[in-house]
Amino acid sequence: MMNPDSEQQFFPNAFFEITIVILFAVEAVLILAVLFPAEIGREINFSAQYSPRPEWYFLFLYELTKYFPGRWTFVGAVLLPGFAFSVLLMAPFLDRGPDISLRKRKAAAITGFGLLTAVLVLTILSLL
Repeated sequence: MMNPDSEQQFFPNAFFEITIVILFAVEAVLILAVLFPAEIGREINFSAQYSPRPEWYFLFLYELTKYFPGRWTFVGAVLLPGFAFSVLLMAPFLDRGPDISLRKRKAAAITGFGLLTAVLVLTILSLL
């Protein structure tokens, strides 16, 4: 019998205990996986036409391409959003006033809220 005040060696004593705990945890996870299998998700209808849709954070760009069909798709998908976000990124350099109040920075506030409103409206329109 070991003295409780004496130190225990890591190998083989503590290593064996840790290995046993890990094996029991893996066994518990495997048993739960067998007893409660994961859902497959929605069934796929192979006779329906495929309609790809982007993730939620690109829906505004997806909607914007509907308003610029054909040869104008590059303008609606690349140039217009690129210009809008470059204005947003350049905003600190374009408006260098010392005031931090939105009431005194009307141009920056209108630009920022306008871009945010445009993204939100286009996202909502793409979901309808």
